[in-house]
Amino acid sequence: MAQAIVMPKLGNTVESAILLSWHAAVGESVAAGDVLCEIETDKAALEVESNVSGILLAQFFEAGDEVPVLENIAAVGRAGESFAELMPAPAQPNPVFISPRAKNLARRKGVDYQQVTGSGPDGRIIERDIEAAIESQMKISPVARAMLAGGEYKLRDEHPAGSRVTKSHLESARPQKSPETKAVPLQGIRKTIAKRMLESAQTTAPLTLNASADATALIAFRQRLKNSDGSLGLRSVSINDLLMYALAQTLPDFPDLNAVYENETIYQHQSVNLGMAVDTPRGLMAPVVHQAESLSLKQLSAEARRLVLACREGTIQPDEMTGGSFTLTNLGRLGIESFTPLLNPPQVAILGTGSINLKPVQGEHGVDFVPHIGFSLTVDHQAVDGAPPARFLAALAENLAHIDLLAL
Repeated sequence: MAQAIVMPKLGNTVESAILLSWHAAVGESVAAGDVLCEIETDKAALEVESNVSGILLAQFFEAGDEVPVLENIAAVGRAGESFAELMPAPAQPNPVFISPRAKNLARRKGVDYQQVTGSGPDGRIIERDIEAAIESQMKISPVARAMLAGGEYKLRDEHPAGSRVTKSHLESARPQKSPETKAVPLQGIRKTIAKRMLESAQTTAPLTLNASADATALIAFRQRLKNSDGSLGLRSVSINDLLMYALAQTLPDFPDLNAVYENETIYQHQSVNLGMAVDTPRGLMAPVVHQAESLSLKQLSAEARRLVLACREGTIQPDEMTGGSFTLTNLGRLGIESFTPLLNPPQVAILGTGSINLKPVQGEHGVDFVPHIGFSLTVDHQAVDGAPPARFLAALAENLAHIDLLAL
């Protein structure tokens, strides 16, 4: 009996994943444990393995499709074995199997896909079937029809529906080749990041406060840790670790900022679930150090290091990317002095930190040049006013000025 390969459940908050690529083709022999495909969520990239040995009888989705978790994505069994009962359940009363990309194109072009005959596996409607239906329904000039039939041209997206198609409505079907231009499709986690950033800009009322803090103690304490006895395990503690530690100890006194805003309700967190922006080959990720306020400096540093490595190696787990109540993004090591960090909805606040630079300060005997670190705090003005974040920055600066005592 044929067995289904299921889109795995990837944590409590992930509802779907993008099927990036198939590693096995229909008709190939696979063994239990073989990688069948690679998938990606907005949290991580993962491989899906076959749980049985046999022939890959069918692939129910194409690369690029977004698939709900726990949905059947493939069938494995003996050659010629039936797998009809394993096919994903149709969303409509009359079974019409259609890929998400084909469905989106049909809706965009006003095509009734239930009247289209599919040419994909087991009659599944795929994108080229919708394109053929669009062409057959159009009033088209003989010249344009001949150009389309040759495969060298395609219909422009901006063609007005219902109007007669002429050669002026066509464009080259071949990718434009230019030594100065590289086309990079927006897909996978990059596509998710783009969606999230647009959502942040459209659904929040961002207010950014800029300040700086005396970094003398921060630098000195970091140097003491670097020169400490190796048996203490503190030499690898970074400036970013110290910033995270100071945040974790400061935020409990500011519940307005350690919060999320959803469905016109503010949820203030009791624990500091501290997100941190991480630059990876796949794009920006924000793993979460849960209950950061309860960790020692050494523990927090080790957990932060573990999460960063997991992000960059692609082994981060979905649950390690969720539940954040506040986020830190640090561009100081890249020489950035200040910037405007975008909120990570539904979180109410995000702190951006810049580089450490000398700042002139009036001293007892004239002007002294004191190292300062730059802060850029963005808050959602829908959920918090301007005074609480200003008080928070002052408290954070005070804690950093006594970071050695704070760590004790």
